[in-house]
Amino acid sequence: MNKILIISLFILLLPSFSIAKPEYAKKTGKDCIYCHATESGGKLTEYGELFLKSELRPSGFKRIIRIIAYYFHFLFGILWFGTILYVHIILKPGYASKGLPRGELMLGWVSIVVMGITGLILTLLRINNVNELVSTNFGIILFLKIILYIFMVISASFVTFILGPKMKKKIGKSISPNKEKLTIEELELFDGKEGRSCYIAYNNEIFDVTKSKLWKDGIHMGRHHAGGDLTDVLKSAPHDAEVLKRFQKVGVLVPGNVRKDKTVKLFFALAYTNLIVVFLIIFLITLWKW
Repeated sequence: MNKILIISLFILLLPSFSIAKPEYAKKTGKDCIYCHATESGGKLTEYGELFLKSELRPSGFKRIIRIIAYYFHFLFGILWFGTILYVHIILKPGYASKGLPRGELMLGWVSIVVMGITGLILTLLRINNVNELVSTNFGIILFLKIILYIFMVISASFVTFILGPKMKKKIGKSISPNKEKLTIEELELFDGKEGRSCYIAYNNEIFDVTKSKLWKDGIHMGRHHAGGDLTDVLKSAPHDAEVLKRFQKVGVLVPGNVRKDKTVKLFFALAYTNLIVVFLIIFLITLWKW
């Protein structure tokens, strides 16, 4: 019995070279050759010697900072990407083309700032040499993520400070509330936001739903938006068109030029480009963590 215990302890105390090397490579994303002279192992490089001496192992304080930074990086990443996916897929970019919503705009910029700061902290704690960004799998994926993040920041800045004011200026155009014939472009200006009247169209008839509690801020049930033709939407609604009799008919919808101006076209292009970038970043994270 004693012999068995002694042998067991001896085996447990043996250094596990065959496990340590691949485990470390898997954990850090660095290739074996980063610490060893060859892919199969061999003599340690300068970096390998430093790691062996534990000079690169993070202290307890650094581990705490890394956990906190990663938590907020992950949290605001979910908030930011979740908002983008919700607005672009569920609400559609047209929702924001009538004027950038303040709530989504604020959440987006807070997320951008927090992710930038926490991302920088995590990078400094993980990357010891700039060469790692182009010489290791982990670094290359991180580098690509940084490029895509910078693109999204530039895109958000352009939309917020250049396209946004231009679209808001277009919305600010005044149309007489007594005008009885409106084109679809004119109807879009009555979106119920920022004190504007709230109009909807059905079968070429226009109704004023401004006073309805169900159309607060120009949004009905969190999905349908004022300033548009809801004829097709009502076909799948849980109620029929009879409910519109409660509201005042203010005019009729007439054919008109429905071409979008260059500002709106550019906004749509950037919106869908950002959506593609989000999917690319998620794909990179999948490669990173798999």
